Parts: sequence; C-alpha cells; structure tokens
Amino acid sequence: MDTSEARLDTSTAKLSVLADDANICGEAPIWDAQTDCLWWSDCDGSKFFRYDWRSARHELVKEGVQVNGCVLNEPGGFVITNNSGVWLWDASSQPRLVAAEADGFPCQLNDCIADPKGRLITGSWFFETGKEPQPIAKLFCVETNGRVRVLDEGFYLSNGLGFSLDKRTLYFADSIARSVFAYDYDTECGQVSNRRVFVQFRKESGVPDGLTVDGEDFVWIAEWYGSQIVRYDPDGKLERRLNSPAKQTSSLIFGGPDLTDICITSAGVYQEPIPLMPPGYDVESGYRGGALYHINLGIQGKPDFKTNIGLSV
Repeated sequence: MDTSEARLDTSTAKLSVLADDANICGEAPIWDAQTDCLWWSDCDGSKFFRYDWRSARHELVKEGVQVNGCVLNEPGGFVITNNSGVWLWDASSQPRLVAAEADGFPCQLNDCIADPKGRLITGSWFFETGKEPQPIAKLFCVETNGRVRVLDEGFYLSNGLGFSLDKRTLYFADSIARSVFAYDYDTECGQVSNRRVFVQFRKESGVPDGLTVDGEDFVWIAEWYGSQIVRYDPDGKLERRLNSPAKQTSSLIFGGPDLTDICITSAGVYQEPIPLMPPGYDVESGYRGGALYHINLGIQGKPDFKTNIGLSV
C-alpha cells in the first residue's frame, strides 16, 4: 500500500525524550512487564540500557556486547542476536553462544522476535556500504533446543518482525527491498508460507526498520530516513503518521504499565546514500537521532512472547 494514503495525520503529537545517550544506533527495545522496565541497545556502540518506569531513571547496564535484536527468555535472561549469531545472556555475565550458522549459512543476524511456542524468529543481513546489495539474507527459526533452520530466503537487509493478534500472520521487514512482507504462520510446527507484500514503501519515503503490532491488530513501523513512525491496518492501509524529531527512527515497542506508551529508538549513525536514502535526502542538516522517545496516544499494545530456550543449550 502506498504510504501517501494516510487518512489521519497525527504530526502535531509530540514525542517526549525518555533518555538521550547519543546512541550511534539505538535498537532492540523490549518491555519487561514483571519489572516495569524497558530495555534497549546501542548496537553499533555495543551498549545495553534499562529504563525503570517506576523510578523514571535509566542506566547503562553493559558495555562491550553487541545487541542487534533481543527478547526475554522464559528460563531467565535474554536471547540476543548479533553479527556473530544467537546467544543466551543474563546482561551481567558474558553471552553464551547458541548458534553461529544454519545449514552452512552464517547467522549474521539483525532483529528477532519470539513466537507463541517459545521459538526465536530472526533474519540475517549482508549489506555493505558502498557495495551493490545482494539478496542472500535468510529468515531463520531457532527451536527451543537451539537447533536453527531456514524458513525463507532471498532478502537483502532483514529487519523488524511481529505477529498478528491471532498468531497466524508473521510480519517481516526487508529494509533495502523497502518491503514489509506478511506470511501465513503455522504455530504448531513453526513454518511460514504464502509470502506476500503487506506494505511497499516508495523510493521517496523512508525505509521500513523495526516494527510492532498493537492490541487492535494494527502494524506500527519505524521509518529510517523518514522522520516518522507509521501505523497500518491489517489490510495494509496506512492509518496514521506520527512525526519524529529524529530522521533515523529505528524501532519501537509498546511499554508502560498499561502498554499504552510507544517507546521509539533512533540512531545518530551516518549512512552513505546508496541504496537506502531517498532521492534528495539532506544529510547535512537536521537531527539524525540517538535519543529514546515515547508518546502515549491511548492505543494499547499487546505483550510480546518470550523464548523458551533452555539454559542448558
């Protein structure tokens, strides 16, 4: 669906800053309802942060660990994805490797999400600045026993993931393709089928990055280079835009005690213009990003699933 078809423009709504640590590339926001804490990373800065909603304070939890994607793990701690694979981690010690490859393919991974049965769904990326991108990235499933298998392939830069309310649709973004795909998802066996384009972003717009699904089954997408987040109905029709002070909005999640606060990461990193920047994009002026934002529009999110990958893996 073309992004010019918005029926409701909420550009006058203002985002508030929750924390500003000048993230090189803020990513991987997750909400922990048990502790009322928001976690997120600076994946290029190899930093991991926590914001405590009860005290309204945030802290740097760990340095030296790259976190491109992150989910809560039922046995404890997190499962994280990064350029070297899939890891178990409790944020205090060093991560423990679960998998670095699958069927001979390297797990150079970006975003991730848990499925309803405790598996991990994640995608790879092999885009190098200044080189022609190749569709060699894959979508993976990590079983609860740590075994990794390929779900689909033919992607450029894997990014945001989300499930519909009925758990039957998996959404998946490929930033360089400027596409958000939808799959039929078989929860029992963890398989995808019937890939189709849910939203195709125009060359003149930003590119789809992180995404999440709210409690009304609408899909929210962060637009890198777009200075906005956007909301689509289940049919792929644009319902609203929400302007961001940061040009490079990178990801988002619903948090807060009532799951009505949209928490949005952003990135200050500079990217060369090929192939992601829209034509005429101004790289010299304006605020690229680095802060963590939030806004409450009275729309409720839905809890994310947790992985159930055993600590003995």
